[in-house]
Amino acid sequence: MEMEIKLFIAGCIFLVLAIIMQIVKKKFIKTQKANKVFADVYSWVDTLWTALIIASVIMYFIIQAFKIPTGSMEKTLLIGDHLFAAKCVYGFRVPFTDGKRILSIKKVKKGDVVIFRCPPPALSPIERAENIKKDYIKRCIALEGDKVEIKDKVLYVNDVAMQEDYVNYEDPEIYKNFNLYESMDEYQKAWERGEFATLPVAFVRDNFGPVTVPKGHYMVLGDNRDYSFDARFWGPLPDKYLKGQALVNYWPIKRIKIIK
Repeated sequence: MEMEIKLFIAGCIFLVLAIIMQIVKKKFIKTQKANKVFADVYSWVDTLWTALIIASVIMYFIIQAFKIPTGSMEKTLLIGDHLFAAKCVYGFRVPFTDGKRILSIKKVKKGDVVIFRCPPPALSPIERAENIKKDYIKRCIALEGDKVEIKDKVLYVNDVAMQEDYVNYEDPEIYKNFNLYESMDEYQKAWERGEFATLPVAFVRDNFGPVTVPKGHYMVLGDNRDYSFDARFWGPLPDKYLKGQALVNYWPIKRIKIIK
């Protein structure tokens, strides 16, 4: 269960408690001393339910803090960096829907660093069985309809080599091209199903595609290209999993910056 939902539920519980306390006060609190103790406790309960519900609404619709858990975005973002992400920039999420959003401020564009819910193929079998939900952060490098290919670590989008100043290559070795499928159509379908997530890294990392990003999906990669478990492996990112855009790295202090 996502943190904002947990906060909202907790806020509702404290709201119900506050209502019960008001009923109890009217029927059972008679003395001045008891009234004072009750007033102090009620003040905390009243503050808690208000704060929790407001925080949950802000986190669900507007902005949320994230902490970077892995090195997949180095050196743009380092392990332990804390950042704020705008969750409303691509549209406000509609509660109790399968990722539907309305009133978008902008559309996703190539180069955006995005936060999204981890797609099922990126989870381990145990995580899927336990219905684990976690967030990933990657960079969008292609949109629906774009042709994507990687040749000896060089990214091509629509047959044009991309100049990626943000990319970090830590492994000088280049894995050769492996062809496991009889046709590119089979390759495309296997990628869309997330089947590459179970392949050895060498089969996918440095030579990939070509594939076409399906409608309603994005291609997202880590900036630390040699050590990122990303859409090369688990397939295109569905729009419904998108949460927002990373905006500002606010901690540590020496690394405060706008994320680009």
